[in-house]
Amino acid sequence: MANVSSASDIAELQQLLGHTFADPRLLATALCHRSYANENKEDGTLDNEKLEFLGDAVLDLLIGQHLMEEFPELSEGDLSMTRAQLVSESGLSRVARELELGRWLRLGKGEEQSGGRQKSSLLSDALEAIVAALYLDGGLEVARQFVLARFETPPSLGVGDDHKSRLQELVQARFRCTPMYELVSSSGPDHDKRFEVAVLVDGTERSRAVGRSKKVAEQQAAALAIATLDTDS
Repeated sequence: MANVSSASDIAELQQLLGHTFADPRLLATALCHRSYANENKEDGTLDNEKLEFLGDAVLDLLIGQHLMEEFPELSEGDLSMTRAQLVSESGLSRVARELELGRWLRLGKGEEQSGGRQKSSLLSDALEAIVAALYLDGGLEVARQFVLARFETPPSLGVGDDHKSRLQELVQARFRCTPMYELVSSSGPDHDKRFEVAVLVDGTERSRAVGRSKKVAEQQAAALAIATLDTDS
């Protein structure tokens, strides 16, 4: 698809986002990769990196608030781990692909030729930039409506979900080894302990998580490790 060059080119995307931009340049910038901006410096074209920075913060705020309200029983550590899953590159690129966001990216010739429209890193960065554009153009509520409509409430990360078994299956199939769990630290009084556990795959740390027991922390760390493996695939 040709690179986006005007507001009319992104009318369909605005429908998918559920917002018509008062300043369409914000959306155009959110879709602009650095490679395209570098090739069009004479036009004053801006890349989406600053919007990406802001969008990351807006996503953290909106998803964090939503999780607090939906799961009041979860600890701070549990909430942090759950949010990390949702806003991981894997989680963001999944939403971007559902929107077919790659169709609207503005890419330089090199990125275009190397399949940039399907790269998870480019898609996730553009999605963060779009969240920022929605926030700047329509306010926090507009951004909230988009985020809550597109980001699915995650499954429980409790002991009842056997993420460890799933991780072991993935690791054995891909690396021909077994994931290892290391207790990094324990803190707090006896009645309110917190355990931090790291997951190592083939000698490399993949994730860490905190839980009220080593068993819970291991399950949560395994869930996050699965997300990193999904991103690598």
